Amino acid sequence: MNGQVKRAFRYRFYPSEVQAAELSRTFGCVRKVYNLALQARAEAWTRGERVGYEATSALLTVWKRTEELAFLAEVSAVPLQQALRHLQTAFGNFWAKRARFPRFKSRKKSRASAEYTRSAFRWRDGVLTLAKMAEPLDIRWSRPLPEGVVPSTVTVSRDAAGRWFVSLLCEDPSVTPLPVTDAVVCIDVGLDHLLVLSSGEKIGNPRHERRDRERLARAQRALCRKQKGSNNRAKARVRVARLHARIADRRTDFLHKVTTRLVRENQTLVIEDLAVSNMVGNHRLARAINDAGWRQFRQQLEYKAGWHGRDVIVIDRWFPSSKLCSACGALAAAMPLHLRTWTCGCGTTHDRDVNAARNILAAGLAASVCGAGVRPQRNTPGGQSVTKQKTLRREL
Repeated sequence: MNGQVKRAFRYRFYPSEVQAAELSRTFGCVRKVYNLALQARAEAWTRGERVGYEATSALLTVWKRTEELAFLAEVSAVPLQQALRHLQTAFGNFWAKRARFPRFKSRKKSRASAEYTRSAFRWRDGVLTLAKMAEPLDIRWSRPLPEGVVPSTVTVSRDAAGRWFVSLLCEDPSVTPLPVTDAVVCIDVGLDHLLVLSSGEKIGNPRHERRDRERLARAQRALCRKQKGSNNRAKARVRVARLHARIADRRTDFLHKVTTRLVRENQTLVIEDLAVSNMVGNHRLARAINDAGWRQFRQQLEYKAGWHGRDVIVIDRWFPSSKLCSACGALAAAMPLHLRTWTCGCGTTHDRDVNAARNILAAGLAASVCGAGVRPQRNTPGGQSVTKQKTLRREL
C-alpha cells in the first residue's frame, strides 16, 4: 500500500482581486459547459442514443467558435474538459444504478469549483501557480505536504461563506498499514449517544447544530427581513453561511478524531447498514440525524480502514439487535421504548444500547465467517425498521 494511496490535502488561500475575478469566471464557464453537455446528452438519451465524453469534447470546440459562447475560450480549457469527464462519471454511475440521472448545476446552489490537471498549473518548491494567472496563490499551509510529492490534480473551490480553498491530490507515502491486532469492536449509532461500542463505551453526541441554533435562527430571521437583491441581503446571507460552515467544520473535526481512534485501536469494525437518506425523509428526525453526521462517519471509517489495513463489516439494517439477548440468544416478544435496561429470562440484565452493539458484533463476525449477510427482517416504507425509528424519536 505504501506510496499507492492518493490523498487530498485541503488548504485555505486568499486570492487577489484579479485572481478572484479569473476564478469566478472559470467557475461560471465550468458550470455552463457542464449544463450544455448534460442537455445534449439528455436529448440524445430521449432518442435512444448515447453520447460519450469524446462527442461532448468535440461539441465544446464548436461552442467556443460561436459568438454567443466565445467567452468559454477566455479561461483555461483544462477545467472545462474536467467538467465533461465528471459528467461522464455521473452517467456511468447512473447506468450502473449507483446514482440518479445527472442534474443541472445551479448558480446559487451548486458548489463553485474548478479542477486543474498537471498541464494547467505550475508547482515549484511549494509555490502553486494556475493557468491564466501571473502570480501564485497565497496559500495558508496549515500542515505540510509529504516531502518530495508533487500534486497530480489541483481543485479550487469557494464555499457559500466566501472562503476559498485549494485541494491538492497527492500520493501520500506516509499512509501505511497499521500493526495487526486482535481487537474487534461493534459500533451502534444513535442520537442520545452518538456511538455505543460493544465494549460498553458510550461516545456522547456533541449536537453541534443545537449549540448554535439560537444564533442561526436570529441570522436567518435577519436575512428574511432584507430586501431581495440588496447588498444588505447579500451580507446577511454570508453571515448565515458562515454559521453553517462553523457548525460543519466542528462536526467534521469531531468525526475525524473519533474515526481515527477507532481505526487505530481495532482490527475489525462492525457497523449497521442504515438507510440515512430514507430516514431524513422523516421530518421529526431529519434535523438531528443530519447534525449527527452518520453518513460522514461511515465514509470516514471506511476509507481510513482501507488506508490502514483494517476491516469494516456491514450487517443488514433489519437485524433485531435491541430485542435479542446477547447472552442466551432469546428474542424478546416486546421491547417498550421507555426501557433503557431490561432483564432476560436467563437472568442477564442488559443496557439496551450496549446489548444491541454486542448483538451487531456477533452477527457481523458470523457473516464474515460464513460469507453471507444477516437475514433481512420486515421492511418498512421509510427505509428503516419501526423499532429503530421509534427509538430515535424517543432519544430526541
